[in-house]
Amino acid sequence: MTDRTLSARVLDGRAPAGTRPWWRWAKRAASLVFFAAVVALLGQYAQHIDWDDVLESLGSTPPMALFVAALLAAASHLLYSCFDLIGKRYTGHNLPTLTVMAVTFVSYAFNLCIGSLVGGVGFRYRLYTRLGLKGSVVTRIVSMSMLTNWLGYKLMAGIVFLLHPLALPPGWHLGNHALQWLGALLICTSLAYIGACVKWGGHSWTIRGHEVYLPPWRMAVLQMTISCVNWSLMAGVIFVLLGQRVPYTDVLTVLLIGAIAGVVAHVPAGLGVFEFVFVALLSHVVSEGTLIGALLGYRAIYYLAPLALASVLYVAMEAHARKHTTHAPRDS
Repeated sequence: MTDRTLSARVLDGRAPAGTRPWWRWAKRAASLVFFAAVVALLGQYAQHIDWDDVLESLGSTPPMALFVAALLAAASHLLYSCFDLIGKRYTGHNLPTLTVMAVTFVSYAFNLCIGSLVGGVGFRYRLYTRLGLKGSVVTRIVSMSMLTNWLGYKLMAGIVFLLHPLALPPGWHLGNHALQWLGALLICTSLAYIGACVKWGGHSWTIRGHEVYLPPWRMAVLQMTISCVNWSLMAGVIFVLLGQRVPYTDVLTVLLIGAIAGVVAHVPAGLGVFEFVFVALLSHVVSEGTLIGALLGYRAIYYLAPLALASVLYVAMEAHARKHTTHAPRDS
């Protein structure tokens, strides 16, 4: 199977040849059952929300707060658009910088709203292969971008879990020691990764047909830095929309927990799950209506507005690629 064929199957959701049919159907059935259970729980929970309070919270958000939140969201998307530039340095391909940033922006916007398999992976394969890159090169770009994102997540989560443990709701009979131990472990693994890059950076190994690559330590530090800043900007959007009623470190901690909960739940965009985590962990600080109102504003600013722009950009890129293909000289 060619790389282009594989990328097309990733984009349209088909599994590669050789996968057992019964296993594919079993995974789909399990995912549907889990998704239905999550939807049922969220629907039951939504009945207890004071939606009048939510609407009042949305309407009372100052225009300046919306403006600052939009700036922070734009900065985050711009920064994330640079993630694939690390992959460009790693693979050595010659696509222009702005083209790479455009592809990354489109992929990230769709990734946020429809999931990583189609958004983060499928759109990259679609766009990069149409721009002339081989599937194997795209795979390395995608893996490097995902590594960048989660390296920063791991370090940032370790720092806030260890140094700024979240004050849990009064009714919870759990301490913060588990999060602190987890934070210490995450920091240790981050330092171990940097140490490995110092010793073996720039080398790659093939394990069971898969290439494992350790970047030079300077590149690894850059990956962690830009990813940490990106997660910090995301938390800043919610912090501003909440009117600074909740300490920033608490917002960042809950954002990091909510991000993992959304990934585990396999719900597109973590819809409902993300909000549930915020309400469960912060409703003793501010009202549920205020939290839901701020998170709805966050979704509009950070998810929907970039998605609209990315959709227009994607159509333009497809039209340009189709025009380029149509006018390309044919072999005689």
